[in-house]
Amino acid sequence: MSKTNKFGFDPVETKAPPKPRERTPGPMGAAVRDVAENLSETTEAKVAQRRQNAEDAKTFRAARNEGRVLVRLPLIDIATDDLPRDRLELEAVAASDEMEELKASIRERGQKEPVEVYEGTDGRYQLKKGWRRFTALSQLFSETGEDEFASIIARIEAGQGDRISRYIDMVEENVVREDLTFAEMAQVAITAADDEAIDEVDAAELVNRLYGALHKTKRSYIRSFVFLLNTLGDALKWPKAIARNLGVDAARVIKSEKQVAALREQLFECSSPESQTRILTAFVESEKASGNVPAKAQPRKQKFEFFVGKTKVTARRGECRLVSERDFATLPKERLEEAVKAFEEVLKGGLRIR
Repeated sequence: MSKTNKFGFDPVETKAPPKPRERTPGPMGAAVRDVAENLSETTEAKVAQRRQNAEDAKTFRAARNEGRVLVRLPLIDIATDDLPRDRLELEAVAASDEMEELKASIRERGQKEPVEVYEGTDGRYQLKKGWRRFTALSQLFSETGEDEFASIIARIEAGQGDRISRYIDMVEENVVREDLTFAEMAQVAITAADDEAIDEVDAAELVNRLYGALHKTKRSYIRSFVFLLNTLGDALKWPKAIARNLGVDAARVIKSEKQVAALREQLFECSSPESQTRILTAFVESEKASGNVPAKAQPRKQKFEFFVGKTKVTARRGECRLVSERDFATLPKERLEEAVKAFEEVLKGGLRIR
């Protein structure tokens, strides 16, 4: 049988397909491929980095707009004459032992807490919070001339703060730390009431706005000192030395009597804080004894503080707190127990300390 088909040709013989050639890139091709792969990876990394940079920039702008960014400013770029300070006798504070301790701390460990500033109407930075830190650094730079003390870490107020908020911010940290006397807090209210940029002109009413975080009893004490300072004026040479109860009692007596001419004359002749205290005390006692002013029952003392050497003692119901430079954690437990037992014996009256 013929293998030829009806078309007259033999079947087509198929051959196996040739094996594909293995192409190994040469040196140039390998180099081009590596460059392409690296370029792709670099482009992806750059895109991710740009996205991260944009996010960081957005976060930074938000922090700066909210006043959360700390900057280092030269001391000469900051003024302190726009906002009155919340402390009386600034020169005495600047020359005090506490100022020397703060300077020693900054000299050894640097500035740990930032100050706060705002932009004044003349475009210059004005100090809002941190007068003691600013003064300490200024003194250190004046004394040493070292560049590390020529600038200060600061937080810049965000936006345009209103005047009363700046007063509140100024006193806030010192009030929380109980670092201001009632006379100083009253003086802030008086100064703010005289500020043309503040709509409230009644210093007593301003007390609630400035010290809204304080208990109403403390605000009442401050208002008493506002009245006392406004009434006696510059006849009170040492307002910080007036104890709380004495100031409150004197204000109550004056409100009842309204005869203060003789008292002012006596106060003008004072030569020391002690003599001022004696005159105010005698004035209050004499008026109470005369029956012109009903004696007010003194409330039970909730808390009082005093110093024994450099140890600050705070006493209140169920608590006696000691704040000292000594590290009590390094003392042997037995010695602390002995000290506490002696303390309790003295309170019981069974032991006398000579």
